[in-house]
Amino acid sequence: MKISNETKVGILTIVALTLLIVGFNFLKGKNVFNKEKHLYAVFSDLGSLRKSNEVKMKGLPVGTVYDYTEIDKNLSGIIVTITMKRDVNIPKDSKASIESQLLESTFLKIEQGQSTEFLADGDTVITDRASSFLGDVKAQITPTLSSVRSAIDSLKIVLGGLNRLFDKDTKGNISEIIRNLKQTTSSLNQLLNAESGALAATLNNANSITGNLKKNNDSITATISSIKKAADKFSGLDVQPTIDTLQATINELKTVLGKFNTNEGTLGLLMKDRKLYDQLNSLLLGVEILFDDIRVNPKRYTGSVIFNRKDKTGPLTSPAKKDSIPQGKQR
Repeated sequence: MKISNETKVGILTIVALTLLIVGFNFLKGKNVFNKEKHLYAVFSDLGSLRKSNEVKMKGLPVGTVYDYTEIDKNLSGIIVTITMKRDVNIPKDSKASIESQLLESTFLKIEQGQSTEFLADGDTVITDRASSFLGDVKAQITPTLSSVRSAIDSLKIVLGGLNRLFDKDTKGNISEIIRNLKQTTSSLNQLLNAESGALAATLNNANSITGNLKKNNDSITATISSIKKAADKFSGLDVQPTIDTLQATINELKTVLGKFNTNEGTLGLLMKDRKLYDQLNSLLLGVEILFDDIRVNPKRYTGSVIFNRKDKTGPLTSPAKKDSIPQGKQR
């Protein structure tokens, strides 16, 4: 038999709801699988009693506070629902009260009575208002007592620290500190001594320097006056024309240097025109060859004219080798 998807979804939904209800009741302290007995108690004031607080009988936890609700809008009473966790007999003349102990949470105490008849599921327990009032007072005093105890513990710690402060070793350390303070005070007194102290000597030196300045006050004043006059004269000089002339000279120098970098003028052509440089170099070479030819063959330029003779040697085509410097050019 094939189960449809709708049936599967329905079964899963029912199981999930069941687990949700069971878990919710379990968290509230109620077991849905066991039939528990519920008792009720009416109080005019719950004080610090809260849900899930224990219900004790002769110090044994027998149940928990499940819920509480008001009787009417005027709060003439508050009904407390008790869930019994243990199957114990509670006499009908038993009394319930709200109790609180130091450093513990508030709980509901049931004082066992002497009756041979016992409370059944849904019955109401008699409440002891006087005991509940005292329990609430205890609950109010508990935080204060806790604070007092904490203060006492802190005071013990402080006193213990003081005792350790004044032990043998610490006393010796304190004595050494006092001795060092005494030595420091003595050194400070020597420093501040009006006659032999270092501070007094420093003050005397300062007084001497001040006296020397006072003695030379006129000289210092005259020096300052001379410096002022010189400054006035310098400020009165008209340096603007000199600056203008210097600027004009710099501009002309820039113009000349600019022409050197162009083809204008002889220097510019010599620096920029390679052809002119080669021609001048060739001209100088020819002049050198001519002078050397005159020096080597003077008859070619003098004897042939005077004696009408021809020089059979040809002219030089390159500068002559110079092994020595002429006497007229020695220095």
